[in-house]
Amino acid sequence: MSTLFGVPVDAVYHLVFALTNVLTPVLGGLAAVAGIILVTMAVRLLVSPLTFRALRGQAAQARLAPEIQRLRQRHAKQPDRLQRELTALYQREGTSMFAGFAPLLVQWPVFSVLYLLFRSPTVAGAPNRLLSRDLLGVPLGSHWLSGAGILSAHGVVFLAVLAVLAAACWFVARVARRALPQPAAAGPASAGRASAGRASAGPASAAVPGAQALTAFGKIAPYITVVIAAFAPLAGVIYLVTSTSWSAAERLVFAARTKPASPQGLTAGPKGRRLTTG
Repeated sequence: MSTLFGVPVDAVYHLVFALTNVLTPVLGGLAAVAGIILVTMAVRLLVSPLTFRALRGQAAQARLAPEIQRLRQRHAKQPDRLQRELTALYQREGTSMFAGFAPLLVQWPVFSVLYLLFRSPTVAGAPNRLLSRDLLGVPLGSHWLSGAGILSAHGVVFLAVLAVLAAACWFVARVARRALPQPAAAGPASAGRASAGRASAGPASAAVPGAQALTAFGKIAPYITVVIAAFAPLAGVIYLVTSTSWSAAERLVFAARTKPASPQGLTAGPKGRRLTTG
């Protein structure tokens, strides 16, 4: 393979194939699939600190979005002052505007190596022998659209794997939407001010900069993976299913760890004070 990732792809190929040979006596024809899944999970585990760092950055961006909006409105005609205020805000909160996606960019070469391996017909100057293995009789090198038809055994296997991938993408999108800042409901005291400023401030959904665009993109972007999988060989689809499912699990763990405590018997009072309900 004469690409930028040729050497690492070759190295990972030998690792996966060696693992496949070890698992063959136990799993038989499923050994190659198990090897793909295990190597993908191992790589995702290694880069998980970067993933959780990115998730923390995204959560910080969502939490700071109202304050960022206020600064943009206050210093709309003073770009230099706005930049200083934003920098100071990020420093106080121990984050940055790049914290939500910079760690993901660092992971991109790693995931590219894995995806190239599971879709390349030749590796290290020889045929990719992983693609000659099969899942339930469907070769790992075969494509969904090149099979005997959607209702054939070939098509059913692909549809089942793609359905799992779509479910994982749906879960990732659902958690991502929940992480976006939601506009606060106006209380009785602020209803008059909100209605008075509605003409100039715009709809409530526009209170957070880019919220609508982020929401729309968050709904669509995860499913791009399903479109890519529809044109990838089965080995590549299995990799995408494993990686996306791992992402869903990471988001679930992150959400559980960062869920704010809500003591029983307490409700929020005026100005943020907690009042007992009993």
